Amino acid sequence: MHIAEGVLDVPTLLAAAGCTAFGIAIGVRRLTPQTLPTGALFAAVFFLIGTIHIPIGVGSVHLILNGLIGLLLGWLAFPVIFVALALQALLFSFGGFTSLGANTLLMALPAVISGLTLRPLLQQPSSKRRLLAVGAAAATIGILGATLMAAILLWSTGGKTLLGLITLIVAAQAPVWLIEAIVTALAVSMLGRARPTAFNLGA
Repeated sequence: MHIAEGVLDVPTLLAAAGCTAFGIAIGVRRLTPQTLPTGALFAAVFFLIGTIHIPIGVGSVHLILNGLIGLLLGWLAFPVIFVALALQALLFSFGGFTSLGANTLLMALPAVISGLTLRPLLQQPSSKRRLLAVGAAAATIGILGATLMAAILLWSTGGKTLLGLITLIVAAQAPVWLIEAIVTALAVSMLGRARPTAFNLGA
């Protein structure tokens, strides 16, 4: 989901940009020759799926896969998502540059939370059922977290005047969550069986 330029007020934009800069600083410190290829790959994946979106008022909905990115990359989700969103803003005017910090925060913070809370469950041999459950949980944290962050940012700007838009965005995420949960669960299951060490990156 993207929040368009001109929607959030200046204090909200500055606060979100500050939080995003902090997350990027932590993520960059975890950038190594081992994590760089995976980070670049998922920046490309995030960029690609973000170009297939459905406009919803001043926002839009699409698959995010931020829960999966958080599981694989941890804090690296911040610079990875930031780069992908910056390219989307530059090439397609999605979101825009003034709201880049806010859009990065609302997608990257849930990704990091997903990684911090669920990655410990993948540090030991896991059954297919557990892998599927962790993948679905990661997608849930990613989508619900992003939706909650978008609602908080919009509410901090417009309060009740944007309540209708907030409700619309929240409702629009339900089918996105379902599809994302299935995709992420299958991806985690496949990676967990084929390459379990993939979840040790970017801790």
